[in-house]
Amino acid sequence: MDYAEPTFTVGVEEEYLLVDRKTRELAIESPDEMMRECEERLAELVRPEFLRSQIEVGTRVCKTVTQAGNELAWLRRTVAEVAAHYGLAPIAASTHPFSEWQTQHHTDQERYNILARDMQTPARRLLINGMHVHVGVEDDELRIDLLGQISYFLPHLLALSTSSPFWRGQNTGLKSYRLSVFDELPRTGLPEQFDSFTEYQRHVNVLIKAGLLKDASMLWWDVRPSAKFPTIEMRITDVCTRLEDARAVAALYVCVVRMLFRLRRSNQRWRRYATMLINENRFRAQRYSFEEGLVDFGKGKLVPVSDLLDELLELIRDDAEALDCVQEVEHARLITRRGTSADRQIEAYAKAIADGADDRKALIAVVDMLIEESVKGVQET
Repeated sequence: MDYAEPTFTVGVEEEYLLVDRKTRELAIESPDEMMRECEERLAELVRPEFLRSQIEVGTRVCKTVTQAGNELAWLRRTVAEVAAHYGLAPIAASTHPFSEWQTQHHTDQERYNILARDMQTPARRLLINGMHVHVGVEDDELRIDLLGQISYFLPHLLALSTSSPFWRGQNTGLKSYRLSVFDELPRTGLPEQFDSFTEYQRHVNVLIKAGLLKDASMLWWDVRPSAKFPTIEMRITDVCTRLEDARAVAALYVCVVRMLFRLRRSNQRWRRYATMLINENRFRAQRYSFEEGLVDFGKGKLVPVSDLLDELLELIRDDAEALDCVQEVEHARLITRRGTSADRQIEAYAKAIADGADDRKALIAVVDMLIEESVKGVQET
């Protein structure tokens, strides 16, 4: 089947945690006035999240990664400016280093009330943030065709984004503990494989008819056909603390989608690997980020992520040039050399301990680092 070329538009959603600037604890109740002020300045691009200590932003539909990155800078800057009026600061990290989920309250909205009622403790533990990237693929059948192929690349993207090593004051030993929390919910993890959009819709309708789902937006897979937009929505990644890292991850994803479309147009496709294999790399990325390598399924051995990234960048070179985001995808190499937010959080904690801080003060030092880095590079130019 010949498909019309997608638009490959880009939209990025980020979730932030709101912390008290004095205590560095999570805000228990973010002021309603703060949200109203954010909405006055950002309109539909900002919204409350499941917990009252969270806030979500989303760019408009952008033609380029550069445009999406500029909008993210504006959104981060605006939220930080408004939050400061109320003694708060946003942190772009997927967990808070030490605050307790038991003290949090969920937002009083129908969707969130249903989630809390149906999921109980697993939902109440959702003190986690993520970054979602939408890529415009307008044809229903093409979205499903690409969906099964994209899964292979998800661990690579996760490895570059990790920002949740701490949970309730403990170093979990995982670079992305967020996934461990999220995976307690049903309908998470890698997506199912479908041969057509009709087959996908039929399966979704079974759950809707049974009263288990309101709509397909309650499928929380690592990547999914968006229920709201004609996009393929990538959801596996932690929220990147540094803005330039978020731009790189978004650029890599949109280039992968375009590369897979190019293969399809040439009557080729990326091999579909079994979920059990991709899950191994998914956990390795969650556990190590890129420190210990991922499995090259073709070679049947562990390969350094930097080598896999070199191969990926070569695969998507034409796409990065066509989409004018070569600089953004090349930034991924710097991430592998410099480390992710998770690495810097662990380093900040270790340095504070080495300098004589107790455990609490060392964790506060991590929050201070996150506050600073979350707005680095978002100033108006």
